[in-house]
Amino acid sequence: MSTTTLAVLVPLLPFLGAAAGLLLGRTAPGFVRPLAVLPALAAAVLAVLVAVRQGGGPALDAATELTPTGSVPIELSLHLDGFAALTAVLVATVSTCVQLYSTAYLREDPRYPSYAALVSLFTSAMLLVVYSGDLMVLLVGWEVMGICSYFLVGHYWETEAARSASLKAFLVTKLGDVPFLIGLFALAADTGSFQITDILGSVAAGGLDHPTVIALLLLAGVAGKSAQFPLHTWLPDAMAGPTPVSALIHAATMVAAGVYFIARLLPVFTASRAALLVMAAMAAVTMAGSALAALAQDDIKRVLAYSTIGQLGYMTGALAVGDRGAAVFHLLSHGAFKALLFLGAGVIIHAAGTNSLAAMARMDGLARRVPDAFWTMTIGLLALAAIPPFAGFFSKEAVLVAAENAAAGHTEAVPAAAGWLVLASGVLTALLTAAYATRLWLMAFRGRGAAAPDHGRQPLAMTGVLWLLALPSLAFGLAAVPLADWFDSGQLTPTAATTVLGTGAAAVGALLTYGLWQRAVAAAAAGSYRSAEPVPASVAAAESAAEAPEVAEVTHDHPAVPAGPAPDPGRALLGPLYRHAAAGFHLDAVYDRLFVRPVRAAAGLVRFLDREVVDTYVGGAGAGTRLLGSLVRRAQTGNVQSYLSALFAGAVVLAIATAVLANLNAGS
Repeated sequence: MSTTTLAVLVPLLPFLGAAAGLLLGRTAPGFVRPLAVLPALAAAVLAVLVAVRQGGGPALDAATELTPTGSVPIELSLHLDGFAALTAVLVATVSTCVQLYSTAYLREDPRYPSYAALVSLFTSAMLLVVYSGDLMVLLVGWEVMGICSYFLVGHYWETEAARSASLKAFLVTKLGDVPFLIGLFALAADTGSFQITDILGSVAAGGLDHPTVIALLLLAGVAGKSAQFPLHTWLPDAMAGPTPVSALIHAATMVAAGVYFIARLLPVFTASRAALLVMAAMAAVTMAGSALAALAQDDIKRVLAYSTIGQLGYMTGALAVGDRGAAVFHLLSHGAFKALLFLGAGVIIHAAGTNSLAAMARMDGLARRVPDAFWTMTIGLLALAAIPPFAGFFSKEAVLVAAENAAAGHTEAVPAAAGWLVLASGVLTALLTAAYATRLWLMAFRGRGAAAPDHGRQPLAMTGVLWLLALPSLAFGLAAVPLADWFDSGQLTPTAATTVLGTGAAAVGALLTYGLWQRAVAAAAAGSYRSAEPVPASVAAAESAAEAPEVAEVTHDHPAVPAGPAPDPGRALLGPLYRHAAAGFHLDAVYDRLFVRPVRAAAGLVRFLDREVVDTYVGGAGAGTRLLGSLVRRAQTGNVQSYLSALFAGAVVLAIATAVLANLNAGS
């Protein structure tokens, strides 16, 4: 079987699994789990086989015309290179892990069949984006992911949080998709094709007439899909969905699609220095702002959500300095350890009965209750904090090296200012990332108080997946050298300067957080934190800013946990900034005042005009007709004498009027 055929089967198998799952979900529920896991597993195996065959060699292109358009053709095309091959392996592998994990995590969920089918469709759409060589076909996968995320985030639609989060995710991403679609048409108008290879050839030949406008329009869509400032606010709220969905969205599908899109079309963006500066500024604000917000979150999933936003900022920063190899390398590394962190968080949430770090910090021995989650999440957090030799260290260093080269003026067509922006914000974010990773680990696993509940070992389908994802989180960074040809043969190994900066910043952040936590614990032991009467953990967790809806599905009892504030190093680290960071720097409130309220006011005005003005005119026309009809109806008595009298009177009036007019005319 040819490589092209295998690549076509990779997105096709999950799609067929989704269709079969939806058809058989109610009539043959015994087939639902096999139809969820096996197509994803087969797609992962085929993706690995395609990657092995393709390697880092020349790109493989195959196309057939999808439909004649009369102008710019739309083709069902395939574009396979090292980036596409490795990204497809990540997507298919994480999807398989999520499907397998979900068989145990959602085993009692009555809506599991539709959930599993949507996850398969989500996976198929992302694989279509990865392999597609035509922008219109890519757009199909792009939009299918959007609608799948709407349904999956709103899986617990009985809760207000899930309904609001799904609607917010859909609307914010669509807000970015409008300029994105305009940018695609403008790009095709300038280059005469939707084919990625033709577009890149036209750009290389200088055939792009409006590079800045096109790049900024496309960047707006990427900002929405990949949750970059200022369109990032939907992603933390999307944690209202099931935890495995969060793992899929954050690690390998929706938010990765925007970064991957820019990597595929990077020459379009490097054709405009202004666009690169805007991208670098967006990445810098996203990295630093999300890291600060993560330090103040109480919901363990929201900490990881803001972490994803920051790591995507690193990838966008690498693209802003013209290095797509570093961006995709970090995308792959991040996909492994972020999937691990979310799935591990799911185990902790079900074991503790809460997603509140404050409540976990008031539990003793949680790490002993879930040893698999403890050890694997420790690996994932070390990778997130970029501690050597974990995967995150090498991929994050690749981004810093790229920024250093751009800042020194060694990268052609990239402004040095973009390099300095990415480098400075990247080092600052490395410190903050290590700080919030350390805070999460300490509060979740080193709590003190009532004993954490013991519900026995978690299912193998959940713990096995954690250890499987722990392997690349630990060792994928070592593949930087052998996989160099897959990443444009760019430099993916750290330099001495970036190692000192990045690792030093991470060490400072971790040690500072640990010291502040020790002080907070000592203060709590000395009585600075006055605890109230013990209450169930679920009640204590209600103090959290947002509680995962799946917590309501946990039926086992939980120990008594002292209420009140828990030792939180984030408060001491951020000081007066803590309250604002916990609220996401009030961006939702700003958007509410700038956009939501004016739109609602305008809608209210339109409704008033429709009801009070338009309806009044319409109602008046009907009322006038009815009044005229009633007057005419009074004259229709059916009495012949009345009709003759009226006719005679009318004739007399006409005769008199005629005589008067005749005399007037004669006199004049």
